[in-house]
Amino acid sequence: MIRKYLAERLSWITFFTFLHLFIILVAYLDSAIPVKPIMYIVFLSLIMFCIFLIFRYKKETHYFKLLEAREDNLDLSNLAEADSPFERIIECSIMNQTELLKQTAEKSQMTLEQEKDELLSWIHEVKTPLTAMHLMIDRLDDGMLKSHLTYEWLRIHLLLDQQLHQRRMPFIENDLYMENMNLETIIFDEIKTLQSWCIQKGIGFDMQLEVTEVLSDAKWLAFIIRQLLTNSIKYSENTDILIKSYIHDEQTILQVKDCGRGIESKDLSRIFDKGFTSTTNHRDSAATGMGLYLTKKAAKSLFLSIDVLSKPGVGTTMTLRFPKRNDFVNITSM
Repeated sequence: MIRKYLAERLSWITFFTFLHLFIILVAYLDSAIPVKPIMYIVFLSLIMFCIFLIFRYKKETHYFKLLEAREDNLDLSNLAEADSPFERIIECSIMNQTELLKQTAEKSQMTLEQEKDELLSWIHEVKTPLTAMHLMIDRLDDGMLKSHLTYEWLRIHLLLDQQLHQRRMPFIENDLYMENMNLETIIFDEIKTLQSWCIQKGIGFDMQLEVTEVLSDAKWLAFIIRQLLTNSIKYSENTDILIKSYIHDEQTILQVKDCGRGIESKDLSRIFDKGFTSTTNHRDSAATGMGLYLTKKAAKSLFLSIDVLSKPGVGTTMTLRFPKRNDFVNITSM
């Protein structure tokens, strides 16, 4: 701050120095003016100027030190009180800018909320013709046409479902309801939804469920399992997907293991990042990079952890770890 203050007052210091050097020069050139008394006066003036400079430094920098230490937010309660006219100008400018930013932020928040509500409403409205379309597809006699239409219908359904959960994600804590549920029922319901896709790709399921009951939120757990299954189906062909549950170290473990194309080791640490698809198959336009990102966020809210093991050309294993029984107190207290 001292260096900044001296830089701010450099013109005044330069002028003061030049003025006194000019007085000394005049006394030296004019024989009628005694040099020694002038040098003495200049010396005293210099001492007084230094004392004045130190005093003004403390007074003038106090306000700016408080501004520098202030948190960068819209809270004006911790704004330093101005003493000088220039400080009042700064204070007035900060207050006006803050009020303008608050109004802009409120308008943006209102617009965002309105757009979110409109999108949620649109998604719910689209579900009605989508359901009617599914009933119409079921009445088709052409098996090949029915299979292709069902697959495309499923893609639209999954995209809408993902968008719906993405919009609800910021308020997931308000939507949770923890209860004991049948894990097998949730998994079978999700497999049934994805059945047409699995038939088209020649994919089957090997179920090894030693644990069939868990404590969690049914809707969001179903969403997590749906994302894990769709991710395995998307990158697998003509193979079985192993779904396994068991107890390890007092924790319920759910694994989804496929024999698909796998994930490169350099991509493993990034697969849960928002918008990340792949560095190996970067031209894959079907991938959105949102499925696993939303899965990770939902799992965190349910106190679940997700681990991934994968090897290119061998397959991928997604491991979902439920909390220990002693940790359920944290969940049920929500």
